[in-house]
Amino acid sequence: MAAKNHRNGMALKEVWRKEENALCADCGKPDPDWASYTLGVFICLDCSMIHRNIPSISKVKSLRMDHWDEAQVQFLAQHGNAVAKATYEAHVPIYYYHPVHTDCLLLREQWIQTKYQRKEFMEPGKHLPYSNGLKEGILWKRGRDNGQYFPRRFLLSEREGCLKYFTKQDVSKYLLFSASHL
Repeated sequence: MAAKNHRNGMALKEVWRKEENALCADCGKPDPDWASYTLGVFICLDCSMIHRNIPSISKVKSLRMDHWDEAQVQFLAQHGNAVAKATYEAHVPIYYYHPVHTDCLLLREQWIQTKYQRKEFMEPGKHLPYSNGLKEGILWKRGRDNGQYFPRRFLLSEREGCLKYFTKQDVSKYLLFSASHL
């Protein structure tokens, strides 16, 4: 039994050391020390807490502290972050923000739910295409003074190649970003 556990631990370390698994699959934080054994991804502690909130889709374990059985290690070896990215992020729209580890948990939670729970990026065309060359929606902008998040209307123009988001609820003032800077 001990020899089998040792073999599983060594196999897990080998999969964990692969370059594709060196960053969290969801936020890009270096040296993830958790993994979802149902999705086959290596994730950081913060993202693992988000994964725990969707137990019907993702079950997580610590790579350092938990026992891993042979089937779970084999599943991770067959999948990993590169396969998950090719599957769950195959059709992420160019305008969609990819959160990083320094972003708030809310942004990462929305990203994880969109990827794994709603599977919005697995099929082409699942998002509505531009309507008359414009994509309109709401983004959450962090306030400069108090750090609160406020909803702001945005327009993404395919023709102009830019993003406009409105700084106040009235739509007369907006900020303009070139799409090449997004």
